[in-house]
Amino acid sequence: QVQLVESGGGLVQPGGSLRLSCAASGFTLLNYAMSWYRQAPGKERELVARISNGGSSTNYADSVKGRFTITRDNTKNTVYLQMNSLKPEDTAVYYCRPSSGSFRWGQGTQVTVSS
Repeated sequence: QVQLVESGGGLVQPGGSLRLSCAASGFTLLNYAMSWYRQAPGKERELVARISNGGSSTNYADSVKGRFTITRDNTKNTVYLQMNSLKPEDTAVYYCRPSSGSFRWGQGTQVTVSS
């Protein structure tokens, strides 16, 4: 059974950091590029970051470039998103998903940036 389980979210002050994790099971992670998305209240889901199968290539939305870093550990079937210098506008539910194929969305993890 395919599962994507996001964790690591929480409440953080502006300027703070969080590290999100995405545990994948039921498929071979190495076969897929992986992406992190986010959805803020009242807004459409947007792509935040993408990493290639082996991890050598990454891409970021302009809004997070220089602050977020996506990595992966294929031996642990896990993808990470390190988020630094967080801003209130980063508040959203964050999801991970393979960059291609038909996969259900996980439950996401809530990130709230507020003082």
